[in-house]
Amino acid sequence: MREASIMAAQLMAASMRTAPKAGGKDFLEIVVITEAEDLRRIGEKMAQYAPVSTNEAYWRRDSANIAACHALVLVGLKRFTTAGYDCGGCGYPTCAEFAGKREEHAKEMGYTGPHCIMRMMDIGAALASAAKTASLLNIDNRVQQRVGAAARALGLINAVVAMGIPLGVFGKSPFFDRQAAKH
Repeated sequence: MREASIMAAQLMAASMRTAPKAGGKDFLEIVVITEAEDLRRIGEKMAQYAPVSTNEAYWRRDSANIAACHALVLVGLKRFTTAGYDCGGCGYPTCAEFAGKREEHAKEMGYTGPHCIMRMMDIGAALASAAKTASLLNIDNRVQQRVGAAARALGLINAVVAMGIPLGVFGKSPFFDRQAAKH
């Protein structure tokens, strides 16, 4: 079942790469993690961070998901960039004003920000495309934010914002009907 998950992860990465992107410009970093040691390190990093987070039970629950998964697909934004649409979604009337006045902030076990809403939608479209691919292949999966933050902190993805999709083949998916771990 692990081999099926790894093949699915590669197809999911292809779905991410070909997903629609604002202006047809690709600023995504996509990484497939299949080594058990890397998955273990990510899960441990999440568990280590749990006690200092504002939602320990959820970090622990998601850490357990990574411990159980067969593969992980990560996607993130390589660097800050705007789409050039002047849509105002960032809070500024133009992309040039946003880029000029933007004050970057970083959160431990989180991301840098703020970012262009169109580039965040690029990540969302990639995640949706990958989850659809996994679904078509009947591979258990779930989009997760915390796993991307942990992989980023470990240097496993070179991105300013990252999310991931753990996956595997199970008799009952560990990614749904989950209970938050007790403190």
